[in-house]
Amino acid sequence: MLDFVGSQLYNLRVPHFSEINATTRYCAVLGHPIKHSASPGMHNPAMAALGLNWRYLAFDVDPCDLPQALQGAKRMKFVGLNLTVPHKLLAVELVDELDVSAQEWGAVNTVQFLARVGGVAKPVWQLDPDQEAEIFTRGYNTDADAITRSIEEDLGHDINGSTILLLGAGGAGRVAALKFAAEGVANLFLVNRTMEKAEAVAEEIRERFPEVNVRCGYPNSTVELVVNATSAGLKATDPLPFDESRWSLSRAAKAYDMIYRPAETPFLQAARLAGCKTANGVGMLLYQGAKALEIWSGEKPPIALMRDALLKNVYGTAAGK
Repeated sequence: MLDFVGSQLYNLRVPHFSEINATTRYCAVLGHPIKHSASPGMHNPAMAALGLNWRYLAFDVDPCDLPQALQGAKRMKFVGLNLTVPHKLLAVELVDELDVSAQEWGAVNTVQFLARVGGVAKPVWQLDPDQEAEIFTRGYNTDADAITRSIEEDLGHDINGSTILLLGAGGAGRVAALKFAAEGVANLFLVNRTMEKAEAVAEEIRERFPEVNVRCGYPNSTVELVVNATSAGLKATDPLPFDESRWSLSRAAKAYDMIYRPAETPFLQAARLAGCKTANGVGMLLYQGAKALEIWSGEKPPIALMRDALLKNVYGTAAGK
């Protein structure tokens, strides 16, 4: 019902906020590359539905420039930021505070700009335009819950007690590995281009979740799920994210790719042809984005509206159309 109301509010309020004015506030996603991002197409309708005179943008930011980009957004009193590849690990050391979610998963994909007024922290967008205050950043992680929710909904897969092969141990891969361990995965195999990084993640899991059987390298037996957490597939010329001479997709029942554009990566195409049930990262993007919007606005996000806007952006059609 709330999502229906949100969609009606969207229809009513879009004309009111069809033009940017002097009171418009901004959010953005920073990444490198970023041109594939569907986040603006999902967030802008949702912000309008909530009656917020906000705009959501996307910027290509080189990792070397991330500190300056965060400072610039802070000085311009942005509402918040999302961070994607390759910024999620870098941001841990760049934000002023870490929420418990970022502390637990060791990566930041959502940044909120806050102001201290009389010793109390409040969202910077709630400040009076002429009000002076100390502005600071707080980093969150909304990816971890989003990845498991998406896998459960889109593939009908229960992480608990299952066997998973995870490709990639970078920012997104590390978070996924730790979340899988927290959810009770029985056997977790980690593969990364540099195996030292995979070993570091495996060692962290052994310390924090000793009941999980975690190994580095390809499994000799079948797995219930294989997950691509690398950026391989964003470009048509990218190779598959695993070594075909050492492992075959015929050994997996289900395949999940965190990439959502293209909607079917070469990895997912190969998995489908091998007989796997497949899903891309649209669901993960939806749920991490909805949580980010909730953090920034303090309002319940219009999930159904966001889903329809996202599917239209990625596939050219809304759900059920």
